[in-house]
Amino acid sequence: MLAEELINQMIPPLKLNDSSQTALNWMEVFHLRQLAVIDEQTFKGIIDEESILEKNNPDLPISDYRLSFQDVAVRASSHYYDVINLASQNHLELIPVLGNSNEYLGVISVNETSAAIAQMFASQGPGGILVLAIKEIDYSLAQISRLIEANDTKILSVFVTNDSKEQNYLKVTLKLNRVDLTRVIATLERYDYRIIAQFQETDVENYDKDRLDMLFKYLNI
Repeated sequence: MLAEELINQMIPPLKLNDSSQTALNWMEVFHLRQLAVIDEQTFKGIIDEESILEKNNPDLPISDYRLSFQDVAVRASSHYYDVINLASQNHLELIPVLGNSNEYLGVISVNETSAAIAQMFASQGPGGILVLAIKEIDYSLAQISRLIEANDTKILSVFVTNDSKEQNYLKVTLKLNRVDLTRVIATLERYDYRIIAQFQETDVENYDKDRLDMLFKYLNI
């Protein structure tokens, strides 16, 4: 799934001449604390609710604020893994999407991206999910794959995010085609891989929302 497929066209960007009150109204409507700001079709940055409330002037135009994350955006062709990584690294609720000529196309809600991951996991059939904490320097998907496949198990999907709690660490999330992960876990731990979360599900149609919420918590989504 590509970034352009996840754009929420209902979330409007702010213009530089919009008022602070307009921004707060839209944030309330869309249950967000951040909004993108554009000048014509050029992305200028992100404004957050806290900055507006600090000024305490509902008539103040957005142009009077110092915007943040001017360089944080993805291309329309970016994979949604990239969206997750960028949102996690910058603690953002939404990610702007730009076209080939850097024109603003819209924003992606991180919550909606999380829903897309959940749909992906469910659509791949019954199985289990493992989340590993690995030093960046030690990360090797080839080695992880060999260890897992040695237990007659296949990796259905994988994505990697930076660990916000441990510097120079990655969180590697694996969807596997086996429900019972006991042997896989034992093998990985024997090779000193640290498993920080595991989720096992037999009935995809009844995939436990609490388990997915817990997974997203581990991923800081």
